[in-house]
Amino acid sequence: MSDDEQKKDETTEEPQAEETVEEAPAAEETPAEEAPAAEVEEAPAAEEAPAEDAAAAEDAPAAEEAPAEPNPEDDLPWKERRRLQKSRRARKARASTPEERKAERVVERKRKSELRRKQRAAAKEGRTAGTGTPPAERESNAAKVRQGIVVSSKGDKSITVRIDIARRHRTYEKIVRSSTKLHAHDERNEAGEGDVVRVIETRPLSKTKRWRLVDVVEKAR
Repeated sequence: MSDDEQKKDETTEEPQAEETVEEAPAAEETPAEEAPAAEVEEAPAAEEAPAEDAAAAEDAPAAEEAPAEPNPEDDLPWKERRRLQKSRRARKARASTPEERKAERVVERKRKSELRRKQRAAAKEGRTAGTGTPPAERESNAAKVRQGIVVSSKGDKSITVRIDIARRHRTYEKIVRSSTKLHAHDERNEAGEGDVVRVIETRPLSKTKRWRLVDVVEKAR
């Protein structure tokens, strides 16, 4: 090979080497340029996280302040509501055999008998059970007083008074009205039919009279 050809080969190989040298920095510069971009993109994401937390914190009180759902049982009548509440109570386990049930009844009867014995003893001592009120502090006159309407005044010094009673039935919760008649002594024949009078319990005055006229509350029109 001649000297001219060797020089040509050297000249052709030198630029290739330079190109490789120039390309190496270019490869190194690309990560340096991309790194700031990644940092710039991640920074707003980090800044958005507190904003989302603040929005969640604002929504939390709103969820807590939300009104509770209405209870459907509130629209039911009070008797139906009480029946439902009673059905949800835990029931006492019942004895399985007749002998056990009989033993339970005997124990319950003894308990009630003991309670009645204590109440009678307290009444005999002149005080109500649990209060301990001495007899001196009780009312001296314990006679019953009733108010009613005179339905008959035909007899001499005697009147017939009707006492109207209205009470609520303990099972059906319905107002039950009833009336009873009693005979009272009217010494001066003051009361007439239709008058509203007040009578008081007294000693037996005749076969049927156990009450005495106190006063006439309202005269009949």
